[in-house]
Amino acid sequence: MLAGWEKALLGILVIVLMIGMGATLTLQHFREILKRPRGVLIGLLSQFGWMPLCAFVLSSALGLPNAIALSLIIVGCTPGGTTSNLFTYYARADLALSISMTVTSTAVAVVMMPLVLWIYASRFTSAAISVPFGKVVTTLVVVLVPVLIGIAIRRRSERWAKITEQIGSIAGVVVLLLLIGSGLLHNYNLLLSADWRMYVACIGLGAIGMGLGYLVAFAARLDVGARRAVALETGIQNSPLAIAIVIISFEPTRHLEMLRLPLMYALFVLVTSTMVSLFFRMRDRQGYVGSRAAI
Repeated sequence: MLAGWEKALLGILVIVLMIGMGATLTLQHFREILKRPRGVLIGLLSQFGWMPLCAFVLSSALGLPNAIALSLIIVGCTPGGTTSNLFTYYARADLALSISMTVTSTAVAVVMMPLVLWIYASRFTSAAISVPFGKVVTTLVVVLVPVLIGIAIRRRSERWAKITEQIGSIAGVVVLLLLIGSGLLHNYNLLLSADWRMYVACIGLGAIGMGLGYLVAFAARLDVGARRAVALETGIQNSPLAIAIVIISFEPTRHLEMLRLPLMYALFVLVTSTMVSLFFRMRDRQGYVGSRAAI
């Protein structure tokens, strides 16, 4: 589905993206998590609880083919990405919480993602297709190294950290544009031929995740900014990471089938996130933010 140079560029951009994410972090972020862990814990429950379950239920209810169902569950099991931080900023939500949730879920994913995949993916595996857990774990560990590099840059120089963060943000946008653009350019017929179930799955996963994330945060009595952060962090999965896992972990003969849904998810979650962020900003203009009952 992706040419060789596109795969290489994707790998480089993902590394730059993760270094940029690490450059936003300081030891103080982790101290704050220890002092006020409730928001992050709720985020982790949403990330590795509701999202994989939603992916499993959607795959089962819609009767998706095994390979496509596996790719949806992989998306559902991935941690949050820097795109959620961007939309959290646009939505005037709790950016510090969003960043803390992103880095925490990325670190925890090394253990939780293979575990959750093992729980939910077994129904969709067979002799013809199985989950290479060793490669998945290796990919996650490798991805964490650039985050640590970014943290080290932040410790040494605030100025370079800001530059690295900006470059990482640009890389994140380029990753999404590359993946979506390449998918549409080389495989637009496959995307156009996707049946309604795939559209329901990729749109529904993000939308349901945001809704459940917000409701759980509301039930836990988090403030409005934190509710929004949890909602966006839950619904916006790290689609570049999901695509990288598929490319690295599965045989090339499976890429054409398995990459379609993550690409569609990456496209539609941007639309959903934009609509949700605009809705939150409209609520701000109407003066609802000050109330605990506010959305």
